[in-house]
Amino acid sequence: NTKSENFFTNVFCLKYIGRKIMKVKDCMCKEVVFVKPDCDTEECAKLMCQNHIGCIPVCDDNKKVVGLVTDRDILLRTIGCGKDIKCTPVSDIMTCNITCCNPEDEVQHVEKEMETNQVRRIPVMENNKIVGILTLGDLAKNKEVNPEGVRITLENICNCDRKNAE
Repeated sequence: NTKSENFFTNVFCLKYIGRKIMKVKDCMCKEVVFVKPDCDTEECAKLMCQNHIGCIPVCDDNKKVVGLVTDRDILLRTIGCGKDIKCTPVSDIMTCNITCCNPEDEVQHVEKEMETNQVRRIPVMENNKIVGILTLGDLAKNKEVNPEGVRITLENICNCDRKNAE
């Protein structure tokens, strides 16, 4: 074994030993607020404020996720660029390359996806329709999830050596 392999084995053990296998459906938020691509940015921001959330999936007419808008996207891609939030559709500012998961996926696998893609929120899809969202906060609040594992996941998400903000 190399030093690198030993490190990853130790991190894996620290995160997952003693944890029961959990499914995404056991942790996810099932009440998802979403918008359509033609929704204006101001309305999206209001929905975030009203629902105390930092991200909203963007879905087509069939509830298929086509993008994701975060509060940071609104700041950097609209306000920071001098665009009018009242007439800028979320399709102009949304992140399009979205990682999604399934309610039957194991939480451990989705945590790894969060780390790999450096995201804190993953839409949950079933039969090509949004049915929930899994956030790092959902994992942190769940008493069945190892808090040290969540800390390591967050640390790996925040590792800016691999990927910078767009």
